[in-house]
Amino acid sequence: MAQEKQYNILFLCTANSARSIIAESILNREGNGFLRGYSAGSIPAGKINPGAINLLSELNYPTENLRSKSWDEFAKPDSPKMDFIITVCDNAASEVCPIWPGNPISAHWSVPDPAQYGINESASKEAFLAAYKTLFNRILMFCNLFLKNKNDINLLKNIVKLA
Repeated sequence: MAQEKQYNILFLCTANSARSIIAESILNREGNGFLRGYSAGSIPAGKINPGAINLLSELNYPTENLRSKSWDEFAKPDSPKMDFIITVCDNAASEVCPIWPGNPISAHWSVPDPAQYGINESASKEAFLAAYKTLFNRILMFCNLFLKNKNDINLLKNIVKLA
């Protein structure tokens, strides 16, 4: 039996240090190997926000291979072909993106920045958990709807924008 196509989703955020990293982690767990998550930023911070790492670790997500990286890595001809590009911060959504090989479907999921709370540990932890819950719910809905409708490209475009 032929193996089904794996679909790649790139989550973008300016710094690629929190929301996009969290989204990548969630999709790689919930996508069951059929949907593969990646993340990148337009101006990568070069490190992952400790609040994101702490949250993912507490929720038993693997964190050892996560890193903050530039979206330029995914615009190269030899990069994995992206089927979907989803911005998760409002800044990245308004930036001029590279030309992505393969003409992927794109959408914007506005998620408040949990890193804005800085050193206020209680507020920061709550903000990271809220961002996680928002992303988890959208990604889970996307995974479920996608798997049911993967052959209908027009419906997929609407699903990614609704999630």
